[in-house]
Amino acid sequence: MSESSFQDDVLGELGPDRLSEIAGLLGTDEAGARDTVATTVGAMTGGLQEKADADDEDGDEVRQAFAEVAEPPLQGVATLGGGLLGGGLMAGVLAKVSKPVAAAVSKKTGIPAATVSRVMELLIPVVLAVFAKRAAAGKGAAAGAPGAAPGAAPGGAPAESGGLGDLLGQILGGGRK
Repeated sequence: MSESSFQDDVLGELGPDRLSEIAGLLGTDEAGARDTVATTVGAMTGGLQEKADADDEDGDEVRQAFAEVAEPPLQGVATLGGGLLGGGLMAGVLAKVSKPVAAAVSKKTGIPAATVSRVMELLIPVVLAVFAKRAAAGKGAAAGAPGAAPGAAPGGAPAESGGLGDLLGQILGGGRK
């Protein structure tokens, strides 16, 4: 795999200080914290993909949240720790999936659900930052950016031509196979 996985991007964005903080919460070392973060992020993105695929109100909300992430006010979003990262529809969606994700991760790892929930509180802003960066990177490549291929559609080509499924795949790092 030449592309980094979503979990790798989250771990990279998390950085050593926050990873140490998570290790302290979990009572483990850095490797244990990395494993737990990867498991938790995998469960979060899987839960989001499942909800996005649903043809109901929850699915609509998740799809709308991804569309919002794909159209962020990009100035300083990834660097401020506030703004979009402090709120927005996606933050609410992640908060909604956090309880079932915490329960699933707890069952899989044996870590108490309350501890997993605290870890998720630290992860949600980081996950939002990675969503925003991936959406921006994909949009720049497809949106007639300087150096784009001739004939590339200007504007939000992924949302119009490939649909939301492509956007979700781009942000989450590929769809299910």
